Amino acid sequence: MKTFTGYHLITPDDLHWRPSNLMKIPNADFLERTGSENMGARLWRMPPMSANTLHKHIRAEEFYFVLEGTGRIRMGEETLTVPKYGGVMVGPDQLRQVFNDTDQEVLWLIIGAPEEMEFLKGSLSDMDLSLIYPQDPTQLPKELDGVVWPPKD
Repeated sequence: MKTFTGYHLITPDDLHWRPSNLMKIPNADFLERTGSENMGARLWRMPPMSANTLHKHIRAEEFYFVLEGTGRIRMGEETLTVPKYGGVMVGPDQLRQVFNDTDQEVLWLIIGAPEEMEFLKGSLSDMDLSLIYPQDPTQLPKELDGVVWPPKD
């Protein structure tokens, strides 16, 4: 793992927003252009009545920080409410899922380290996805019972 040196300014115009693979949540990777192999940072724009994947990590610790709105995160069987400018530190082995059960969009900044290079594009490793998705990653928390997410095309 190489150490990043110098600095890299990232402006809003540098961000490329895209829907996530499984849950179609708009997100933008802050650090993809820097070449960092130590840390990841991503903005997640949670639409009303939506959820991201239920997952955990192999090595990465993550810090979840709410920039806009009121955040909700499922930690195992517990649900936490995170106020604007509040955050949650999560260890790699904890099953977690960010979701939004309100009618307002919520903006999260999620920072993780170390970066799990096995999951980046171009990785030569053949990862066992059950290590990060031990349960159905698309299941919704009980707070979204009756909601269909991601929306059908």
